Amino acid sequence: MKRFLPLGFALLKFISGYFLISKAYELQRDEYLYLNHGQHLAWGYLEVPPLIAAQGWATLALGGAEGWVKFWPFLWGAATVYLVVRLAGRLGGGWFAQTLAGICYLCTAFARLNLLFQPNSFEVFGFMACLYWLVCFFQDERPRYLYLLGLGLGLGLLNKYTTLFFIAALGGALVLTPARRLLTNRHFWGAAGLALLLWLPNLGWQISHGFPFLHHMALLKESQLVHVEATDFWKAQLLMCFPALLIWVPGLLAVLLARQFRPYRAVGLVAVLGVGLLAVLHGKDYYALGYYPVLFAFGAVWWEQRLARFRWKQLVQLVLLVVPLACHLAFLPLVYPLRSPAAMAALRPKYESLGVYRWEDGQQHQLPQDYADMLGWREMANKTWAAYRSLPDSVRLHTLIHCANYGQASAINYYNRHRALPAANSLNGSFLYWYPPLDQCRAMIIVDDEPDDELAPHFAAYRRVSTVTDPFAREQGTYITLGIRPDSAVLNLITREWQTALASWEGETKMARARETVER
Repeated sequence: MKRFLPLGFALLKFISGYFLISKAYELQRDEYLYLNHGQHLAWGYLEVPPLIAAQGWATLALGGAEGWVKFWPFLWGAATVYLVVRLAGRLGGGWFAQTLAGICYLCTAFARLNLLFQPNSFEVFGFMACLYWLVCFFQDERPRYLYLLGLGLGLGLLNKYTTLFFIAALGGALVLTPARRLLTNRHFWGAAGLALLLWLPNLGWQISHGFPFLHHMALLKESQLVHVEATDFWKAQLLMCFPALLIWVPGLLAVLLARQFRPYRAVGLVAVLGVGLLAVLHGKDYYALGYYPVLFAFGAVWWEQRLARFRWKQLVQLVLLVVPLACHLAFLPLVYPLRSPAAMAALRPKYESLGVYRWEDGQQHQLPQDYADMLGWREMANKTWAAYRSLPDSVRLHTLIHCANYGQASAINYYNRHRALPAANSLNGSFLYWYPPLDQCRAMIIVDDEPDDELAPHFAAYRRVSTVTDPFAREQGTYITLGIRPDSAVLNLITREWQTALASWEGETKMARARETVER
């Protein structure tokens, strides 16, 4: 039975995902962006490294249906719980420890995390895989586990730059424990070389583009991380994995202090240093999620060993299995988007104190931010298509669709991917690299939640044709405006804004190159 438990949990995790999202919701804002990355394959982007774009490309090659979009987070979630259960078994755990570890993963914040096509799912899988292979090496000392660790780190760096913090925590944990002997192991440095080799193309892209990652972090700090308070960060650490609190806390203490887990002390220290580093740097609370799954395995095995000769063993085991499930059911509306937007808005008084209705702007709203970011996009795309169809045939081929942010542009491109509509563009994020030349522009469709009416005199005709009306959508009130025959002044204004935005990401050298491109 123990041999099939990891696979059983993995299959349950993968298949159940397709039944846990209401049809009332669409894809989430960032998911559209990563699909758009897949249409512009490169070794880097302003927001993320290239691994998510490769998944986006494969999704679109398979037709781009929402089921294929969700395939990736479901896959990485299934792979993660597989490793969690397998690790419990490698640590000596029987059916109870493996089952408890798997339930902990299914009933905590990963249930929500693994619903979205974002780099976060692979990040958690990557961290768990690296720590799993580290444990395997401590047990068998086979060099292949070190190279698998290097593979995990390299792919992690191609997925999300927060892997750098994980590497820093791993290095610190090795130095501070007897595991520092690895620093004299040639295979360890071979594995480090493998990780660097895998990351090298993206690192080269960062260097050649002026390290836009640093600017991205600065923008996050100014617009989002500034709202992250230390108390909120630590409160979230308790809430995200609260159903498994009785397991991961003993797991952390056991791997750091218990004699039977002494060989794995560095693994526990990685979690301590990783989460601590994020707290010091005011990172978002969910950045720390990748450090918890390994603790589920250690905690589950610790409990199984403690209860081995306990008189009320079966009763306590039942309680430990039921508590995470009961807590999970209590917070079910916040985990899975199963209820309608109106029903979720009605639940706000009940759950508001938990902070789940607080957005990255620090304010409370009628829906959790992710839920509001899964509404209104199809309506926006259809209304943009209708605006385009209202143009004369002679103008359509020379129409620019200009959006205020990447979410709008990406969603319009996704829902109109089978229509003869020009690509939507934006001066936001990686869309800076894909902005088209304006010399042939005869009409503009402007999608903006704060339209600039001062532009009207610069068009032969300028009218607002529609707006996003979904009352629960974050984009509610976004206007779609049609402008015919823009003059040179407005086109030059957009060009200057593009140059300025590109320069803010890549520096004056890139700005000069942008000017040369415009002049040509």
